Amino acid sequence: MNQDAEHLRLLAIFHYIVAGLAALFSFFPLLYTAMGAIFIFVARHGTPKPGEELPPEFLGWIFAVIGSLLFLLGIAIAICILIAGRSLAEHRHYWFAFAIACVECLFIPFGTILGVFTIIVLSRDSVKTLFAMAAAPSGAS
Repeated sequence: MNQDAEHLRLLAIFHYIVAGLAALFSFFPLLYTAMGAIFIFVARHGTPKPGEELPPEFLGWIFAVIGSLLFLLGIAIAICILIAGRSLAEHRHYWFAFAIACVECLFIPFGTILGVFTIIVLSRDSVKTLFAMAAAPSGAS
């Protein structure tokens, strides 16, 4: 069981790293939001050059909304990965950590590697016992 606890500790550390990377990459869709804001500003306040038209305002709104939604989705996933790492470190919330490991497999390459190793470790009976012992009330005899 000591080896299982060490594996869970290492997985928790790697979850923290991947959560940080996910949070970092979730800022990229804000470029679309900024581009949408520029389109909206130009459509409202710009003056077209002779022979050219201004971009339609709805196009800016589409970029801004989609960029914002993708940013929020990325931050939410990063927070879930962070919570899953904390759950692995504390040996609690087995099914949440397992579900997040499955979702992580979608994020190639680091998430896939981490998700597969997490699923393998969480599938062991000895690890399930660790989680069950942590979930049991401490005052029970």
